[in-house]
Amino acid sequence: MNATLNLRFEQVTREDLVMFINACLACTGQKEFYDDAYGQRVSIDFLHDYIIGNYRLLYARTLVSGINHFNQAQIILKLLATGREAKNEYRKEEGALIAAALKQLPPQRAWGVLQQLRKQRINNRRSRAIAREYVQQRRDISFDAVKYRSKVRAIVSHAHLKLQGELSNFLFNNWKQKVYETELFEKFRQAHYSAEAVYDLPFTIAEGLAAKHKIPRDVFLSRIQERMTLTEKLRFQNAAERTDEVEINLDLGCLPLTRLALYILSLPLETRQQEWQTLNRALEKSAWLALKKAPLKLGRVAAVLDCSYSSSGSSQKRRRPLGVALATHYLLKAASQEYQAFWTAPIKDALLVHPCGQTDLASPVLDALEWGADLVIIVSDGCENDPPRGAAEILRVYRTRIDPMQKTSIVHCNPVFNSEDYSLRSLSSSIPTVGLRDAEDLPTMLGFARFADGSAPLSELEAYLAKRVELMLC
Repeated sequence: MNATLNLRFEQVTREDLVMFINACLACTGQKEFYDDAYGQRVSIDFLHDYIIGNYRLLYARTLVSGINHFNQAQIILKLLATGREAKNEYRKEEGALIAAALKQLPPQRAWGVLQQLRKQRINNRRSRAIAREYVQQRRDISFDAVKYRSKVRAIVSHAHLKLQGELSNFLFNNWKQKVYETELFEKFRQAHYSAEAVYDLPFTIAEGLAAKHKIPRDVFLSRIQERMTLTEKLRFQNAAERTDEVEINLDLGCLPLTRLALYILSLPLETRQQEWQTLNRALEKSAWLALKKAPLKLGRVAAVLDCSYSSSGSSQKRRRPLGVALATHYLLKAASQEYQAFWTAPIKDALLVHPCGQTDLASPVLDALEWGADLVIIVSDGCENDPPRGAAEILRVYRTRIDPMQKTSIVHCNPVFNSEDYSLRSLSSSIPTVGLRDAEDLPTMLGFARFADGSAPLSELEAYLAKRVELMLC
């Protein structure tokens, strides 16, 4: 009897943890095609509270599982807010995980997390230590103090941090010191009086001061480009094209693959046709760079890619599902010895794909299986309606009658969180479903799929997370 109860307990724990990780891979608390933002946030917040309340150690270790930045931030905040509940034997590991995860977040996201400590009135000893450590380990805190000045000031004040040199004076004395020895601080001071000094500042700061000095927009953009990040250049690329203000010098191939795919999908079809060679070459380069960071070598691979109307996403996540599908297409093409893509609508050229029609997954799934792939990857939100559950029935029959030994691996990658049942919509219980925020995460998700299909026991999942913790903290 006890053995049966223990087995059931392990099964429930594994299912809960897999559900939570999958949710944290896909959900960002934003509006989706079928769900509003409020429902997304309520559902994911409930999952966070449920997992931290029942599996705190595993909850903390989820930070290393490849989940998205939004949920990493939520985990860090909830762990810091409930530090008293941490067991003594795991307190040190938990603190190290928080510090390491915070350090790996993009700076704007990390400073935002620390700012939330003040808004949520989290001010215990551990939170102050984490804030102090983050400030101390920043390579160029002067740059951060200028670019994220209000956030840094709020964090320093909230955590009662002692600052070295001119940093305190810059943050709290209204930068009116007559002369700063720190070059960037001095440039910031000068920029309030001199238009020329504006071009030595981070772009986001310089933009406001340029407006103050009434610098013409085209002149400002052309001269400030060296101070712009790739993301900032991408954001202003379309604006510059629409207004013919200035040409933004942007190496598209250096952009992250999914972000590049989303940018390309935002372009008119005519532009994509005219710039086909440039855009195709950029996607191939970006895919190669992604595989260089996370190697993936595959054999004969078929991709079933959803380009139905629901792949247009929402007002907050425009064309996100389709962007993930396009980026996955290029990633798999670069990683596979043999590769074939099967879209839900006839597509002559992947670069010209656009959301259209109902979701017919049954036809491309049949084509992919008939092609004889070793691995079939399905990228879809799982809402098939033409016919309803057509692909689900095909997959059931294929698994039970044609390939019961599972010689062909089939994985469903879902970029959309379903707030109604706190999970990802699956196509069939016969195949694993994993969340996929960005195509670049695919190598990690393929490794995680063995836990999602229920074949791996809880002990293996715990060992997997423990190993990733060891690698992160070493």
